Amino acid sequence: MQPWEFLESESRRDYGIFFTRIDQLKSPRTGHVLRRVVVEAPHWVNVVARTEDGQYVLVRQIRHGIGAPSLEIPAGMVEPGEDPALAAARELVEETGYEPRTIRLLGQVYPNPAFQSNTCFIYLADGCRLVREVSLDEGEDIQVELWSWSSLLAAVRSGEIQHALMIAALFYLRDQLEVD
Repeated sequence: MQPWEFLESESRRDYGIFFTRIDQLKSPRTGHVLRRVVVEAPHWVNVVARTEDGQYVLVRQIRHGIGAPSLEIPAGMVEPGEDPALAAARELVEETGYEPRTIRLLGQVYPNPAFQSNTCFIYLADGCRLVREVSLDEGEDIQVELWSWSSLLAAVRSGEIQHALMIAALFYLRDQLEVD
């Protein structure tokens, strides 16, 4: 399959945490020129955090896109020039107060390659222990919870956990560590 020929970007708008642009692209199959919206978002990190005693650190927070609370793993944006592993450890401590003994990459996914340009890096933070109070941004209201692996899987099956990137992270963990 041939990639589409990039012709030009018409405009770029700044929305604070992401930019949008409209690209004109030429289809190699039909020759038609089409306009496509691209969201230029920063890279993200999602952190599967496991405590020293095998519990999983989750956060419950209001997600404005769905207008409801969402049960998730800690996550956040990678700052420009920041190593994603350092961003994962930073976000974990900021959002939960837990610090990992080790951190390693489980995998990475494209959140929505149809119109987004970023990557979500998925990390396992193991041997986590509570070291301080949370340090939330003005727009964050987070409740920290500890869950067992079996309870996490049950929450996915029941629909309590519906965040697609979190489910991808749990898949990577289950696949690589053979967690049951």
